[in-house]
Amino acid sequence: MFKIILHFVAILIALAGSIEYNKVTTPVKEPSTIEELGELLFFDKILSGNKSISCASCHKPNIAFADNVAFSFGVDSLKGIRNTPSAMNVGDRPSFFWDGRAASLEEQALIPISNPIEMNLKITEAINRLNKSNTYSKYFNILFKENANAKNLGIAIAAFEKTLETSNTSFDRYMNGDSLNYSESAKRGRILFNVKGKCFDCHFGPDFTGDEFRNIGLYNGKELNDEGRSAISKNEKDKGKFKTPSLRNVAVTGPYMHNGMFTSLSQVIDYYNTPTKIVSGSINTDSLIVPDLLLSKQDKIDLENFLNTLTDDRFLKK
Repeated sequence: MFKIILHFVAILIALAGSIEYNKVTTPVKEPSTIEELGELLFFDKILSGNKSISCASCHKPNIAFADNVAFSFGVDSLKGIRNTPSAMNVGDRPSFFWDGRAASLEEQALIPISNPIEMNLKITEAINRLNKSNTYSKYFNILFKENANAKNLGIAIAAFEKTLETSNTSFDRYMNGDSLNYSESAKRGRILFNVKGKCFDCHFGPDFTGDEFRNIGLYNGKELNDEGRSAISKNEKDKGKFKTPSLRNVAVTGPYMHNGMFTSLSQVIDYYNTPTKIVSGSINTDSLIVPDLLLSKQDKIDLENFLNTLTDDRFLKK
């Protein structure tokens, strides 16, 4: 009985995103652009095997299109194996997923649909459903001048995801000259981010990511045994390496890391400050990860306050 209750609770959690953000399972208006078609598809449960979830079930709009659990639930309450990354600010990324298995956003868009523990729908069946739908058949033929197929399905969803860019943050305003509304703590945190904290070594550029694969010490071949990039590259040197994520909106996209092991930014900062005290026996750790950053209590507060300023205004709690 207890297992049945747990299973029922898991299903409710899995569907929470769809209940709140996918209130209808069929389009409510006729899209006039490919981006709008992609948006309809992103929120439609038609692309999951049992029509119970949509892309938005795990990429929740109110938390920067990320999830608020360590591992998202797919169809039939099946739990994923990696933390759901934000689907925002992805237009300029050269690879996708934590292990970089997709080389384009169009390719990435299709993989969760066919993944057995995510949406669990073969792409051929997804295309068949769309072409049997009077509405979607009409939309694809108007906007693509052809029936739905794997290529234009990926194009449509990717086109919507490319619109999910954010730059309306207090940090952006500060960089544009508004220093009066930027706290002294955040200013100190920015300096720490760039120098003492060594964050800038991996998180740089407009979206605060170098798009590189790094082993930050969360692989020891034991309880932490996700090999990450090496499973794709087949290179032993890539064991434990994962894609460096963007830090835009990072304050609202926890839990953090590929395995969601940290629930708060303060925990993440504590880890980087003394990584060997939290994970022992790590293998192949990147040389950029040093044993001790010697951050003071105030340093940690300032660094977190800086990271908070990377959050777009739309996600700030009123």
